[in-house]
Amino acid sequence: MEILGVGPSELIFIVIIALIILGPKDMQKAGKTIGKFLRNIVTSDGWKMFQQTSRELRTLPNRLMREANDEINQIGNEIGKDINNSTGMGIKRPGGGLNIPARSQPIIPTPAATENKIAPQTPANTKAIESDSKKDE
Repeated sequence: MEILGVGPSELIFIVIIALIILGPKDMQKAGKTIGKFLRNIVTSDGWKMFQQTSRELRTLPNRLMREANDEINQIGNEIGKDINNSTGMGIKRPGGGLNIPARSQPIIPTPAATENKIAPQTPANTKAIESDSKKDE
């Protein structure tokens, strides 16, 4: 544990030097004076403001991440609404947002997707197929 960059061994060394220089009786007076000074500092408005600012700076990264996540979710919801309105394929969940089908679920084809695009059946092709089948008989 460090207090203002002073570790426990350094603090003991400072107390020993003060005891040698001041003596035991003056050490009590110096301790009382230092205690009153520190109490005045800790109970002052400036110290409370310093503590509050320090607390806000420690929680700043978490707060910024939460706000960014909220903005991303809001943008995602807006995009989902726009996609739902433009395609009409999305299904709304009760809580809001789109319910996009998982990859394992089949996608329902539209009528245009079911027609044969490689060799469409035309009346000319059907006559040719019928005539080929009559020749084979």
